[in-house]
This record gives sequence, C-alpha cells and structure tokens, in this order.
Amino acid sequence: MQKLKSILMLVLWLSSGDILAQAGQPSVDTKGTVSLDAEREKNALQILFKLTERVMVSAADAMPADKYGFAPTDGEFKGVRTFGQMVKHLSATNYILAAAALGEEPPADAGDELGPEAVRTKAEILDYLRGSFAYLDKAIEAISQKKTPVKSSPISPLKSAETTRLALVVESLLHAFDHYGQMVEYLRMNGVVPPASRP
Repeated sequence: MQKLKSILMLVLWLSSGDILAQAGQPSVDTKGTVSLDAEREKNALQILFKLTERVMVSAADAMPADKYGFAPTDGEFKGVRTFGQMVKHLSATNYILAAAALGEEPPADAGDELGPEAVRTKAEILDYLRGSFAYLDKAIEAISQKKTPVKSSPISPLKSAETTRLALVVESLLHAFDHYGQMVEYLRMNGVVPPASRP
C-alpha cells in the first residue's frame, strides 16, 4: 500500500507542471525556481503601467490650469521646472524611451526631454501626456516580439548591450514616479490633494 501511495504521489508531482502550465500558472522545478512566461510578464507590467498612467494623468489633471506655470520659490528650488514643464518633460521622456523600445527614432518635437515648445496650455499638455502613455503602451505590447528591434537611448543609463525593451519600459515607469513625488508637492503647495490620496 505504501509503495502504491508513493507511486501515486510521484505521478501527481510529475504532472503538476503540466497542470499548472495549462492553468496559466508558472511551473516550479525541483529547485523551487519558477519558469518565466513572456506573456504573463507583459500582462503584469501592463497592470503596473495602467496604474502609473492613471495616477500621473489624474495628478496632472488635478492642477488648475492657472497653476501650470507654478514653480516653488521658497527654499532650495532655484531653477526647477514649472508644473507644466515637468509634465511635458515626463511625457517627452516617455516618448523617447518608448521609441527606443520599439526600435524607432523619437519624435523630433520631444527635444532633449523638454517636449514641444508649441504645447503650452493645460489641455495641450494633458493631450501630450496621454499620447506619451499610448506610445509607451505600444512598446509594452511589443515586449514579446522578437522581430522588433530595440535601440539604446541617449537618455538611458543602460549601455547598448544592456538595453532591452522591458528595461526601457521599466525605466520610464520609474522616471514617472520620480516626477509623481514632485507633482504631489506642487499640488499640495497649491492646496490640491492629489487624487490618489483622496478618500
């Protein structure tokens, strides 16, 4: 009886990898490591991307239009970007990194991370921000495509040999949250509670 139980346990254990794979779960090998699935990784990244997009766009939208020219002056803030310039910079960086992830040239109007000079009003800046996230979403969609080339970007700390589509997208999300912290400060200095912090 014990031998039959052991054989049954062995068969169940050996088939568990196939069952997990069919259920869309990662399989675990004998060393306890999980095999990676590019589609699952891409789907997880898309969840984080959508969260980032929602938080950034809602924060940019929360600032009143007449405060887009605001930059702090008290303390060590000499030469910092205005709120509107910061959102344009964030957007331009999204465009530049997404272009590299897609193996394309960045839009000419992205400039050196400043964004287009012609984009000035809150509505124009919000459209530019939304467009940058749509372009970044296109780069995420291409993560599992082996035929789409990847370029290095002059604004990325990654060397050419280290550059991957995934790394460029993650860099863009990290950059966004760096600026989100600054945007929160600017919002609160103007009496606006960031939407993500509201009850």
